[in-house]
Amino acid sequence: MSDHANLPEFSVSEISAALKRTVEDAFPYVRVRGEISGLKFHSSGHVYFDLKDEKSVINAVIWKMAVRALKIRPEAGLEVVCTGRVSTYGGSSRYQLIVEQVELAGLGALMAMLEERKKKLAGEGLFDASRKKKLPYLPEVVGVITSPTGAVIRDIMHRLQDRFPRRVLLWPVAVQGDKAAAEVAAAIRGFGSFPRDGLPRPDVLIVARGGGSIEDLMAFNDEAVVRAAAECEIPLISAVGHETDTTLIDFAADVRAPTPTAAAEMAVPVRADLIGQTLDFERRMLRCFSLGMERRREVLRHLSRALPRADQLFAQPRQRFDVASERLGNALRRNVDLHRRGFIAVAAQLRPQGLKNRLGQAGERVAAASARLERVHSVSLSEAARKLEALVRILDSVSYRAVLARGFALVRGADGSFRRQAAQIGRGETLLLTFADGAVPVIAGEGGRPAGAKHHPSGKKGPAKQGDLF
Repeated sequence: MSDHANLPEFSVSEISAALKRTVEDAFPYVRVRGEISGLKFHSSGHVYFDLKDEKSVINAVIWKMAVRALKIRPEAGLEVVCTGRVSTYGGSSRYQLIVEQVELAGLGALMAMLEERKKKLAGEGLFDASRKKKLPYLPEVVGVITSPTGAVIRDIMHRLQDRFPRRVLLWPVAVQGDKAAAEVAAAIRGFGSFPRDGLPRPDVLIVARGGGSIEDLMAFNDEAVVRAAAECEIPLISAVGHETDTTLIDFAADVRAPTPTAAAEMAVPVRADLIGQTLDFERRMLRCFSLGMERRREVLRHLSRALPRADQLFAQPRQRFDVASERLGNALRRNVDLHRRGFIAVAAQLRPQGLKNRLGQAGERVAAASARLERVHSVSLSEAARKLEALVRILDSVSYRAVLARGFALVRGADGSFRRQAAQIGRGETLLLTFADGAVPVIAGEGGRPAGAKHHPSGKKGPAKQGDLF
């Protein structure tokens, strides 16, 4: 019998559980340094990745509850120190690191990553000065993207109230943690999508956060936040951290403010200074206006000295008027004399004998014209009468009345239609017989023959009288 026959027998699950206890007892809490690769954010909320160095790789997982508490969002290629416990996963016979906390392995690695990201975004033109928009001088609405509970929003509101009170729209976001980057990017795009005829659309945006470590400000180095800031159509002021803190959103923003309070100062002017400047402009305008009016009065006085007096100015025109008035009287008298002589000459020609002679000549011409008119009229009437007689003879030759005069009759029904055949006449139908000398109404009998018609001895039908029936 083999010696192995006395060994205890285990099931797969028993071996897997024993290994799990052994590994977890040996490594209850560890810190592992390595580079993140194969990063995957699962829909369940868990995060899976590999932690590797130059020689080895270990699987790592961050449970959903631990993801929310992370200060640094895991990124591929980032060198970190993960704190947690080593365990096994029996479903695939592998060991893995259950991560509870993620820290940067060193500031140099993080700065190198940020520098590489900065070069990439700058290469796409997101930081170009030509993309920068000018801030409005006096915005009506100021949009602020920051935490609603921090001191930043209070500082901004207080500074705006001191300088120039404006309407402020706050978009509350997380400024630190795993969700901060997504919320800030969504807020920037959300303000930009406001319709111009709906909600009050901000004229300027302020993205603000207080100071902190580089890990605390990582959300504002996120690529999604930088792209949202570069694409924003509304002028954007970046006010993240203190004056010495620099994040990538500062390069994409239109203006960078050293502090949130300075951002509020950049957004609006000082109302007191603006009022003082306006009053100064008013004083300068009134002074310039008064000086201009005084100069014009002086010019007018100089010009008035060069003008002659009123009596001298109108002396010559008055003299010309007197001369013209005297000449007008003489001219009117001469004109009257001239017309009087003309009237006398015309009156001499208007004598009774001359008028009688002219009237006699005119009467003779009228009589001659009347005689010619009567002759022409008589000839025209005779010619027209001859033409009319010829037309009457032609009409009589083609008229149906000539046929009726030869003994024929025209038969019509009650509706005025012609009856050309006996088959068209019904019994009892009222007919109208038209002869050469008039029309007679009759009623048709059987077979179309006149009822009670008179017959000639020769068998021919005689003419019916008015009132006879067919």
